Amino acid sequence: MLKTMQHNLHQSYLYTAFAYFGIAGLWVMFLQERGLSLVQIGLCESIYHLTSLLFQVPAGALADRFSYRTMLIASRIAAVGHASIMLLAPVHSFWWFASAFILLGWASSLQSGTLETLLFETLVDGQQSKHYPQVISVMNTILKVAGMTGLILAGWLIHDFTLVTYQLYLVAAIGALIAAITLHEPSRHTPNGQPLTLRQIARAAITGLHKLPQLAYLMIFNTIFSVIGAAYYNYFQAVLAAHGFKGGLLSGILVVVTVLNVISVQLTPYLQRYWSPVKLLTGLATLLIFTLLLTGTNQLPIMLGGYFFVNMLMAGIAPIMTSYYNNLIASGQRATLLSVSSMLYSLTTSLAFPLIGWLIEHHSFAVSFTWIGSGLAVLGLLSLGLLVKTNHS
Repeated sequence: MLKTMQHNLHQSYLYTAFAYFGIAGLWVMFLQERGLSLVQIGLCESIYHLTSLLFQVPAGALADRFSYRTMLIASRIAAVGHASIMLLAPVHSFWWFASAFILLGWASSLQSGTLETLLFETLVDGQQSKHYPQVISVMNTILKVAGMTGLILAGWLIHDFTLVTYQLYLVAAIGALIAAITLHEPSRHTPNGQPLTLRQIARAAITGLHKLPQLAYLMIFNTIFSVIGAAYYNYFQAVLAAHGFKGGLLSGILVVVTVLNVISVQLTPYLQRYWSPVKLLTGLATLLIFTLLLTGTNQLPIMLGGYFFVNMLMAGIAPIMTSYYNNLIASGQRATLLSVSSMLYSLTTSLAFPLIGWLIEHHSFAVSFTWIGSGLAVLGLLSLGLLVKTNHS
């Protein structure tokens, strides 16, 4: 059993390195090189998010009903299809590229929460579930390094060797597919040892959220925290561009972000060991709010420091929340409820990003995120107050 557990851990780490290799992270530039307008590129992104939103929960339910390994294999097959279309589609062919982003949405949905669930169930098989925070920390470290390594490499290739970026993405997708095929499916730790039907999973998920309001509060907290952090990260790129950050200087910024993210992920098991969930989440929310309020100074060095720190907070919150989720959710509905969390994030992102973009266009980055920080302070206090009340009930 321990040998199987170690095999799954190693292959899962390999899968993560391949699946999250960020060589295609500059896909906007790629599509511009392939003749699409900015409007068409925006539509491709909308198609991706809509597909992910629609298939997030069904994919999780399928993983709970059938096989985590099968879902990961199907995810990488979709990724291979996505890369193939991106490479072979004729220039200016919007509908071909749109179909590629439908496949990318499927790849994301089928994978979302499934790998983490497989790892948790594998550790339960080996009676080592207490080590899950360390395992998810290692996985997230690999994810961050692989993603940023690919992105930095893409920055050097995207203009002169455009197609090479997706050729490398295709190789990585195939590598992840092979790693997924070699995984062993862990046991299902349901009360009777038998897999649940899709209807039973859906009912159990709804009942689980009703009986565990703490889980619902955690999902809402995580969604708000992550969406604000992601918006800060994405929109700050425009600030960097406006101040002349490009080429080697921009790559240097990304390297610093990667190093700090790895440090943050490595710290999460120790934070979880010595801090209760309420204290830890309160502390993280306070740090995020303080950083957003400091943005109001509109001083580039301070905002750049805020950019680094927000990235560290985002890197740390992911493994922490995944660990809390898995400790609360029952085995037979774990992937489903993790998909509910991902769907909530996708929905909120789709609504919040255009609004935040509008605020920045009509005011400024500094003013917009100062307002957001003030609003987040109120929402954070309300969410944590509800969480404390639930813990005491």
